[in-house]
Amino acid sequence: MPLGAEGFTVIDLPEVASDILPSYDRCPVDDYMGNGTRFKRFSQYKLTPAEGENWSFKRLPHRDYTTYKKFNSVGGGIRRVYEPIEVDFTPLISEGIRELGLDRSEPWQINVHQNRTRAEGGRPGPLTPEGVHHDGHEFVMIAILNKVNVAGGTTRLWKPGADAPFWSGTLDAGQAVLLDDRGLAHDVTDVLSADGGPGHRDIVIIAFSRWAEKWYGEEHDAAALEEQDA
Repeated sequence: MPLGAEGFTVIDLPEVASDILPSYDRCPVDDYMGNGTRFKRFSQYKLTPAEGENWSFKRLPHRDYTTYKKFNSVGGGIRRVYEPIEVDFTPLISEGIRELGLDRSEPWQINVHQNRTRAEGGRPGPLTPEGVHHDGHEFVMIAILNKVNVAGGTTRLWKPGADAPFWSGTLDAGQAVLLDDRGLAHDVTDVLSADGGPGHRDIVIIAFSRWAEKWYGEEHDAAALEEQDA
């Protein structure tokens, strides 16, 4: 298990390219999550082992985002239409891959979620309206890239069946948590304004699944949508 006995680790991130943070200003509002406080883009990739310890990133044809209701009671079981990501997160993702020690014996697929959450006095920004949950993937990386005039946003990790989190921490910009998504559940407390004025928190979430598990394509989408109809 690459994350050790506890199933998670917190890492420091490399400096991101100069076009990354400004791109968050162009994220459209997420009509499905956050009650107007979340702004989002979404893309998917296939990862294939390459020369040395490198990986090849192939951007997949853009699709609506679907996931199972059992993993997301708020946004699962429906088609969620998002604009594709405009910038290159692959250097940052590569750092997470190295830390995970991702199995190189087969290809992987990743979902990449670029999220901004806004908050102001009297209007917090919910980060996990679905509550304590698993995303359903093998590993998840939650990377904090920028925080402007915000408080809250504490990540909490839960062992199966627990009544309280066994770990919680408020990550700084330039940090990420990597976790075993099947072994641990997680949630994040709401983003709050630090002084009553507007603020925002910019993150990227990467969900790693083995390609053979088919988290991309029509077969996956049909299964997620059929679960909602059941």
